[in-house]
Amino acid sequence: MAPRVKLEKAAWLWVETVKPDDIEQEHIELAYRINIPACKRGICRRNCKGNPNCLVGIGEQVWLGEIDENTFHNIDDPNSERREKNIFVGLTNLGATCYVNTFLQVWFHNLELRRSLYQCQNSCSGHVPLGGDYEPQSICEHLQYLFALLQNSNRKYIDPSGLVKALGLDTGQQQDAQEFSNLFLSLLEETLSKEKNPNLQNLIQQQFCGQFFYVTICNQCGRSSTLPSRFYELELNIQGHKNLTECITEFLKEEKLDGENRYFCENCQSKQNATRRIRLHSLPPTLNLQLMRFVFDRQTGLKKKLNTFINFPEQLDMEPFLEQKLGMYELSAVLIHRGISAYSGHYIAHVKDALTGDWYKFNDEEIEKMEGKKLQLGIEEDIAETGKTQSRKPKCSKGYHCSRNAYMLVYKVQEDESSNTSRTNVEVPSFLQKLVDQDNHKFEEWCMEMAHMRKQSVDKGRAKHEEVKELYDLLPAKDELYEFLPLEWLKKWLDDSTATKEIDNSIFLCSHGKLHPDNMGEIKRVSLEAAKLLYERYGGGPRLDGSSMCRDCVSERCRVLRLKKQLDEDYKEISNLVKRTTRYSDGYWVGKTSLRSWRQLALEQLEEDEQESKHSNGQTNGQGPHNNNSKRWLKATTEDETKTFNEDIVCTHGALSILETERKLVSTEVWMKLREYFPRAPEFTHMQEPCRQCLTLEQEEKDNEAVSKMMALEQKNQLLNLFHEKNRPVLTKWPQGTDKLYIVPLFFVEEWRKFIRRPTKSSPVSNVGNSLLLCPHGGFMFTYDSLINGEAQHIALLWPSEWEVITRLFIVDKPIAIHCVRQTESSMTQYTTQPDLCWECRESFLFQQQRDLREYTQATVYVRKVIEDKTTAKDGTPELNACSSEAEEEREELPKVDGERDPDFSQIMHAFSVAPFDQNLSIDGKSLTDDSATLGSLGVIPECIICLKADEPVTDYAAMDDAYQGE
Repeated sequence: MAPRVKLEKAAWLWVETVKPDDIEQEHIELAYRINIPACKRGICRRNCKGNPNCLVGIGEQVWLGEIDENTFHNIDDPNSERREKNIFVGLTNLGATCYVNTFLQVWFHNLELRRSLYQCQNSCSGHVPLGGDYEPQSICEHLQYLFALLQNSNRKYIDPSGLVKALGLDTGQQQDAQEFSNLFLSLLEETLSKEKNPNLQNLIQQQFCGQFFYVTICNQCGRSSTLPSRFYELELNIQGHKNLTECITEFLKEEKLDGENRYFCENCQSKQNATRRIRLHSLPPTLNLQLMRFVFDRQTGLKKKLNTFINFPEQLDMEPFLEQKLGMYELSAVLIHRGISAYSGHYIAHVKDALTGDWYKFNDEEIEKMEGKKLQLGIEEDIAETGKTQSRKPKCSKGYHCSRNAYMLVYKVQEDESSNTSRTNVEVPSFLQKLVDQDNHKFEEWCMEMAHMRKQSVDKGRAKHEEVKELYDLLPAKDELYEFLPLEWLKKWLDDSTATKEIDNSIFLCSHGKLHPDNMGEIKRVSLEAAKLLYERYGGGPRLDGSSMCRDCVSERCRVLRLKKQLDEDYKEISNLVKRTTRYSDGYWVGKTSLRSWRQLALEQLEEDEQESKHSNGQTNGQGPHNNNSKRWLKATTEDETKTFNEDIVCTHGALSILETERKLVSTEVWMKLREYFPRAPEFTHMQEPCRQCLTLEQEEKDNEAVSKMMALEQKNQLLNLFHEKNRPVLTKWPQGTDKLYIVPLFFVEEWRKFIRRPTKSSPVSNVGNSLLLCPHGGFMFTYDSLINGEAQHIALLWPSEWEVITRLFIVDKPIAIHCVRQTESSMTQYTTQPDLCWECRESFLFQQQRDLREYTQATVYVRKVIEDKTTAKDGTPELNACSSEAEEEREELPKVDGERDPDFSQIMHAFSVAPFDQNLSIDGKSLTDDSATLGSLGVIPECIICLKADEPVTDYAAMDDAYQGE
């Protein structure tokens, strides 16, 4: 089928030979494209919007043939959320809490810890709440409930947000995992110390606490000093080492104390060279070995990650490092950090099941069982290095593993197999099991609800399938009985994902209440039988059939299209006729601006006429026929533009303008051609008289201008020196020959000069408002000293002779004078004012001035960024340009400061891309470092300049990690 534009053009080809008055039914049907052949499936690949008979590609293809029931819903199988048999329960990642999840899984698999925690006191151990959700209170209660769910929940994974919230962790920011482990165990130890059961009070110590001694030997006297210390994990340096044995050996190696680090020997009573080493005394059943992968980088001031490969055994013999016999340790957990930065990445735990000996990988919600009961680090080591050289993974002997991402190893003392059954059997207490049963019941209810929703969607889809199969074949119109339906409604009817609403045809109606021909691209012609069934089931309207085609709209479109085609010919003819210099005895007045732009205006008018017959539906002009709110009315009027044709010679009273230079008389022949394009344009014959009101106003304006000129000339001659600003009195050098000067507002003088310069453009000044310079009590607001020290910018001084003229020509509300009194005896000169100075208001005025200096509401404070340690000028208000080429400085205006607050560091960060902790602010060389200080105390006043110096940025490793994070 031809494209939409071609179909629309073909629908109106007949207008070239048919006049609007000669339109027949066949022309109307051509305009509405009634007889275009319908498209066939397989030939037409997508729906033809220009063809109202094309019913292909509107969504019917998904309903044809057999349909898989799974397509009727988008609800996943709720059983996919169910815990698989013999698989542990995962933990939801709340954003950046994967490091928390790894430790929780490790601690859960510590059977002795889990068993002991179950014995802790619980607020609901006596009665389990029914109905409402259980809300644990203490850290122990959170762990109890979480461990019980991990043990017996039916869910594939559970939400640890209760514990995370109780710990006050930020779910959006990744914390230091090693620091979290230490702090959490300390917090748990403190909580358990309050238990009544003595075995529980020391649970953390019994499970994780070991002891070593700092042994220091004086080189001078040989005295040995021993200092005991407890530990919950051994922090092992891995830099420069290849295996775990080397790391432990370095941890225990002897250290020399000399130089400034000499040891104070109590026996020698002085500082002596000495040696110090760590001697392991006792090890806990659970031995946590922290591999120090995250170290401080002195160059950057940040932590960095060491990607050193470390070899570690499945069975660890610690007897060589102890002075007593001890059983063998076996590996029970490996905590992995995936990523190249210490500030981002992902945490995963590999944990050995104490019951079966199988290894599992815990990755938040996902849990994977390793094959063959062996630890398999796998892809956890497939992380690219940032260095130029890539280190190869060393070969591992049997019973050993190698990792460059492991940051914590957990070893447990091997136990006799005979004791495994009793020690590995951990039962969930009854009160906790009841809580787990309640959660499992909620989960089962949710599964049933989801299954029911899936069934409802399938049943609805089946019914829709039957309906489409029934009605789609009835849609094509095969005879003269048909109706029109919206294309979008048909698409939504065939789209099962959206609810089918009632049929709405109102937006396709023209101003005559019928179907507008321009909307045929959004309408489909269907059979009367199909339309009847659809309206019965879904309702709506108004219904549009063959009688809804609008003859008036087709006739108007015919007229417009014919005029558009004729426009170029008429433009040439009218241009030639206008160019003739013949003077007409009759004719019509046309605005010169309209005459210059009539072709463009005509084109816009025809486009407007094409739209104005449409219904006000948001796609057309919005106000029916003859709407004057289209885009062309909104154009700015220039020398060659007018609002609409011939309105440029219409005065404000709606009559012919009196400006003869702006209009031209054209022949009746020209006007008649123009009237075809602008039937509603204002019409003025050659006999039309100009507006009488405008003529009267023009004469009045001329008379007023003459009066103003005379008044201005008279005032200028009488106050010539004041106008030219010559021979003006100055307070700092009191003029001889007079002891009195008069004061008027400078504003009065400036306005008066404007009138004198342009009497016809400016309004005359009638009065002198001296009350502006007086207080409410009628007193003067300035002293002689204040006037000569900068407050005289608001006043003008007059000679007594000038004051006489002022009082004669203008209305003066209150005279103000300043007197010079010379005392001959003391040769002193005293200055007084009349009226007298009001000291009360003067002091209030000075106080307000000082207060305004500290008023920050709607005040502007400027910030300059210093680049490459270059200094900036501290005086003067900054210009508005963004930077200065001389000082290479950046300047930014802070938002208006509401009240006296500190500088807005977040706004500075956005303006200059400098984080708050990298901002060094100063004013007049003084650093702004006191966060508790006010702006006033810091010397920050409105319009002042704050200097910003940014610290050098550090490398952002987080961006490099993005490539490796698939989680």
